[in-house]
Amino acid sequence: MTEIPMGSRDDMHAGGGTGGTTSSPVAFPIDAKDLGAVTISPTGSFEAGSYQTFTLTYTAGKFGIDDSGSMRVCFRFASDQTRPQFEDPAGPNYTTITASNNAVLNYHYDPKGNVRPWDRTLYIKVVRGFLREGDTITIVFGDRSGGSPGMRLQTFCEESYEFHTLIDPIATFCYQPMPDQPVIKIVPGKPERFLAVAPTIRAVGEPFDVKFKGEDKWGNPSDQCDCQFYLRATHQVDGLPEKVTLAPGQFAGVISGLRVHEPADFVIEFFDDTGAFLCATNPIRIENAPVSRHFWGDLHGQSEETIGTGTAEAYFRFARDYAFVDITGHQGNDFQITTAFWKHLDDLCAAFNEDGKFIAIPGYEWSGNTGLGGDRNIYFPNEGRVLRRSSHALVSDHSDIYTDCNSAAELFAAFADNDESDVVVYAHCGGRYADIELAHDGRFEKAMEVHSSWGTFEWLAQDAFRLGYRVGIVANSDGHKGRPGASYPGAALFGAVGGLTCFLVPELSRQSILDAIRKRHHYATTGGAHGRPLVTLSAAFSKPATIYHDDPRHSQQSGHSATTAMMGDIVHLPDGDMTLDVDLTCSTPIERVDIFNGLDLVETIRPYRQEELGNRIRVVWEGAEYRGRFRQVIWDGSAFLSDNEIITATPINFFNKDKTLDQIGPNELRWKALTTGNIGGFDITLADAYNGTLKIETPLIKAGVPIEDIGFEDEVFDNSGVLPRYLKLFRLPSENPHKAMRFSRTIDLSSSGDNPIFIRVTQEDGTLVWTSPIYAYR
Repeated sequence: MTEIPMGSRDDMHAGGGTGGTTSSPVAFPIDAKDLGAVTISPTGSFEAGSYQTFTLTYTAGKFGIDDSGSMRVCFRFASDQTRPQFEDPAGPNYTTITASNNAVLNYHYDPKGNVRPWDRTLYIKVVRGFLREGDTITIVFGDRSGGSPGMRLQTFCEESYEFHTLIDPIATFCYQPMPDQPVIKIVPGKPERFLAVAPTIRAVGEPFDVKFKGEDKWGNPSDQCDCQFYLRATHQVDGLPEKVTLAPGQFAGVISGLRVHEPADFVIEFFDDTGAFLCATNPIRIENAPVSRHFWGDLHGQSEETIGTGTAEAYFRFARDYAFVDITGHQGNDFQITTAFWKHLDDLCAAFNEDGKFIAIPGYEWSGNTGLGGDRNIYFPNEGRVLRRSSHALVSDHSDIYTDCNSAAELFAAFADNDESDVVVYAHCGGRYADIELAHDGRFEKAMEVHSSWGTFEWLAQDAFRLGYRVGIVANSDGHKGRPGASYPGAALFGAVGGLTCFLVPELSRQSILDAIRKRHHYATTGGAHGRPLVTLSAAFSKPATIYHDDPRHSQQSGHSATTAMMGDIVHLPDGDMTLDVDLTCSTPIERVDIFNGLDLVETIRPYRQEELGNRIRVVWEGAEYRGRFRQVIWDGSAFLSDNEIITATPINFFNKDKTLDQIGPNELRWKALTTGNIGGFDITLADAYNGTLKIETPLIKAGVPIEDIGFEDEVFDNSGVLPRYLKLFRLPSENPHKAMRFSRTIDLSSSGDNPIFIRVTQEDGTLVWTSPIYAYR
């Protein structure tokens, strides 16, 4: 069904939000008490991702429902529950619908059948007969009578998960929301893994904390831990206790007041009472006089007042208390932000922002149509700023419509015309992608977001290099599940973990973070449990250079003479050589480091030598269908190994639980997988390192490769379309111990134009890291 009914802009923030989209008045609305009633059974708390059965009963009110009248039961866009189906009684979420008076009902499910955020819609129409007051329509979600396992709930927690019900009793196609909506609570399951987070760089003697938590299988922080952890540091840490606990009811724990009294690189490890390893912190470095105390942030996500989950207040609290990030920002779609909600976001940013502890940056997502420039993230150094929407599409109060900027070009012009030089902008690719060729202003747009829950978008940075822009590289989550800083894809077609950005600043303050963005002093990762590596990238010059922190093409800022530069700096080097220095430490082994000069791959450096290769073969796929919303590439396939045996098979980036890698006997693998620009794949360990042939079949690529031909360099099978789509094979050491690398390289610079020199790190677990470039020019 494609119609958008008048009056369907109902209480968009139902479920506890503050200041969401207000309703457009329905012509001659029915009094709420005459709409009837709707109930859900059972009620209470239910585990995220569990299978359940719910009976929703609508009891008709004064007007009943007329012949051809209808109702809708809607769920939020962000929900990844199983979709209602009516054909397979033994399948998940088999749904039955009946009328108490035997009226004939017509029904179907449409994932875009209502006004956002209540997109996912079960539509029920009375096609023969009618309902009188007191008659009922009963919906059984997850009807188990025919063998269905039930309805699988969404995989993330929600205080007030709503079966949002709207009624059209007079068959006018004017829907009204029920005054009392059926609500349940979705809670975490038992912990399946544990995570610990520490600061990346601190000074000798400076106190620091370690925070830790358990997560259920879907990535929700669990309050069902009953654990005792034994601690061990790989360097002497004063104040480190022998053991810590997480008790039932606790979502997280903290170890405070730790100190190290000499320079060191180390981690703190957590073990259970049997001595089994559970987790370790990210790499920690203690320096005598650190120039930077790398701080981590996720500056991009939404809450239920727009298209996300949970309240905006819960959003900020999760980032600080459960994701353990240092910085966050709320980025609601502008066309859903009312004036009241904009004020509420400002109040929350002011309340949560605390220099030295946690930074909340005011802003919003400018959500223009793709043909008008596409999505941008807008950040301000202070509250009380003008909200320049791309439209008022879901905001009925038009009193401030004169501030709208319908195109990205108009947006940048408005910032310039109103002397808002302190505004910082990211180019973003979500449902709508930023067309930076159509519109870009280097005075404001400082970074390209190359990764989020939507996938990986290196092409956005490549567009910038091709066009000669000088921008930094960032990653965020754009999370819709209420988990900024720890955003997992669950079971939906979001095929990636949300990203993080590390900001290289001397202190934690809102001003220092925005200053780092303007100077491009930051690097990006694809996030996840191992997404906080320690990375430094710098350059040394054989002759004096002029260093600029802002692009001299757009500002009056003067440069300063120097013989070194850090990531993000703009360097005028009229003469002399450039040496790139890289220092990185990761939580998992490093597969490779790629050095780029803009669009050109300069060199690939691996931490191991060719003679260290063993009997482990890596198969990796990567790609996106196109730049827009429906970019998923399906990699479902199989592999058959002849004249050899597969000893083990290990998946890489199989984030969705319904995507699996299965070994069928000693010679065959089958899998279900997708990518949205990011990478996935698997490792296989072979009985014989060099015997046999590996045959692979996917919808895009079919290949057969003798095992003896798989070596140090990539064997690439390319089926690129609008964007890269390829599969590659290569050999790894049987065991790769290398979690740290330091190296220097002399970089040949082009004599004309920019040389954006940066690195991309690939860890063995599939985590990627991109530094912002050093822009060197002659």
